[in-house]
Amino acid sequence: MKLDNIDYKLIELLQENSKQTTKELAEQLDLSTTAVYERVKKLEKQEIISKYVALIDRNKINRPFVIMSLVKIKTHSKEAIIQFENKISAMPEVLECFHISGEYDYILKICLKDMETYREFMISKLTSLDEVSSTQSMFMINEVKSTTSYSFI
Repeated sequence: MKLDNIDYKLIELLQENSKQTTKELAEQLDLSTTAVYERVKKLEKQEIISKYVALIDRNKINRPFVIMSLVKIKTHSKEAIIQFENKISAMPEVLECFHISGEYDYILKICLKDMETYREFMISKLTSLDEVSSTQSMFMINEVKSTTSYSFI
């Protein structure tokens, strides 16, 4: 599906605030509400828009401690990779997991209450996985940039 400039602007507006009504979006795009409705439905059908979510302030839900953990797995067989990924996907503490190139195999973004909670997570969950060979963790000092929006400049 080929997107035009109006589609990109619509995506930006929805990323900024997905609770806007079709009428509000139409006014900003100088289109009819029907045209905007059809464009949104097209973006959803093509799975360009995959879902709508609420972004939560982690500090207000007692998850201020952010950790980036690099993980090496013992073997790189398909079975080991799938098992590790399934186990990590089931851990609510892990917000993001990326299979990466380089010295380590994965990088995890973990958000927890504090260092004590992190230690317990590492001991009882992450490093106890059979597939894990080693880990290296870094702790967030300050959040400089955090966005969920793609820009179409």
